[in-house]
Amino acid sequence: MLTEEIEKLALSLPGTQENAHFGARDFRVGKRIFMTLPEAGRAVFKLTPDQQRMLLEMEPGVCAAVPGGWGERGWTSLYFVDADEELIRQSLETAWRNAAPKSLVRKNGRH
Repeated sequence: MLTEEIEKLALSLPGTQENAHFGARDFRVGKRIFMTLPEAGRAVFKLTPDQQRMLLEMEPGVCAAVPGGWGERGWTSLYFVDADEELIRQSLETAWRNAAPKSLVRKNGRH
């Protein structure tokens, strides 16, 4: 998948806006960041620690915990260039749900 494709997917999620954080592009729902694009070919998603553990077990070659405290809180790198499109979509939607207001999640039928 290309950067432009992941951007388009992120912006298609309800309430999403693009912004910047510490010099990296980010994608937010409301004021909460759910994905950043810190460098070419890598996205960082806001997952829970349990979601992160499951993803790292399933996809160890494509995913990694962000170093330090951010990773301990669930922030996870996904190297999307060679990743399966369905994995990217699921990770992106999960991160969006984790950050979105519950009313927006319910309104848009995403569980």
